[in-house]
Amino acid sequence: MQTNSSIGITGMGIISSIGDNLTSFSASLKQGTSGIKHVNLSSEPKLSVNIAAKIQDFSFVEKLKNIQNIPEEMFAKAKRLGQRAPFGIQTSILSALQAWEQARLFESTTSSEKIGLVIAGQNSTQNYQYDLISQFKENPEYLSPRYALEFLETNQVGVLSELFDIEGEGFVVGGASATGNVGIIKGHQLIQLGIVDVCLVVGVVADLSPIDIQGFINIGAMGGKKYSNQPEKACRPFDENHEGFIYGQASVSIILESETSATKRAVSSLANIKGYAFILDKNSSANPNMNGEVKAMLLALERAGVEASNINYINTHGSSSPLGDKTEAEAIHKVFESHASNIFLNSTKVLTGHCLYSAGLVEVVATVVQMREGFLHPNINLETPIRNDLQFCGTKTINFQATIAMSNSFGFGGINTSIVLEKN
Repeated sequence: MQTNSSIGITGMGIISSIGDNLTSFSASLKQGTSGIKHVNLSSEPKLSVNIAAKIQDFSFVEKLKNIQNIPEEMFAKAKRLGQRAPFGIQTSILSALQAWEQARLFESTTSSEKIGLVIAGQNSTQNYQYDLISQFKENPEYLSPRYALEFLETNQVGVLSELFDIEGEGFVVGGASATGNVGIIKGHQLIQLGIVDVCLVVGVVADLSPIDIQGFINIGAMGGKKYSNQPEKACRPFDENHEGFIYGQASVSIILESETSATKRAVSSLANIKGYAFILDKNSSANPNMNGEVKAMLLALERAGVEASNINYINTHGSSSPLGDKTEAEAIHKVFESHASNIFLNSTKVLTGHCLYSAGLVEVVATVVQMREGFLHPNINLETPIRNDLQFCGTKTINFQATIAMSNSFGFGGINTSIVLEKN
């Protein structure tokens, strides 16, 4: 087990509603650009919510051409594997290639047996299956022969391991809205245990079917009705007028790497994973649990070896759910006590929507971008904060140097995760 070597992020990639690469994503964060718009979530049946932060104007081949420094052989392989694949596979390929390129793994001599793969995603083929129903009912025998592979989450493992020649451990993890953080934690543990030196962690895009969307509406989790005519104002984390999460889409990939491996390859880490926590609060329902959130943050701090007073920025879970926001704000205040008012808080979901399975990865990437570029993105819709004793970022971007930051993700079913990051 590697105990003396730190584990860092050496590459990142993203396809989202506010940017299809790190440069455009970063620019949107700085500008406070929202990806939430009027969209047609279902032509039949009609749904009561018609806003989301979906990936628009998507062309796999065109976006593939825009990725820099891909070897010709790798480009051809990616095109072959992705051109006729489901949307979720295509976006994973693109974000993973971006991260691979930034980590300079195209020129690496890292052994394929020492590279791991963690797919952070669950129920990712729901809409793909839903769209096939009418065709299947009419002509069942015309179902694609690849369907038996493509409806399985492990299709992501197969495609990406083939694309990148990965022969270490590879698997799929799920944790509801905390899935992205769970993926990072499990990738970190693979390296910590010495099983691999490098790990590709991929947050799968949430491609919800109309049934999934209606399910969230029925339990009161999804917002979008109160501000249906002003979609960019609908996601309101920690604001008195929040009503529920707004659905977002993003595929995000990061490369985790041991310090020893990064040094050997002469690659710099963008940020280090200082500590993490992943705990359950023994709850099968959707409601958040303050004690579980408190325990996750405290354990992450303990494992990071840092005092609560060392944290100066938190990228909150901040889902825009009234109960969720209230609970997280209480938990932060309980963990950080008198220091809580000194910590800047924002929620990337205000710009990207809630990207569900990939949300934790979206927010870790956003945290690293902000730490490295010296700014904090705004909470663009925060007009009346639910608490006055916490330091929420305002409606404008500010210059700020976060040195040690925390990123929270909490999921249905009592899943609580927290990650502590340090700028390298």
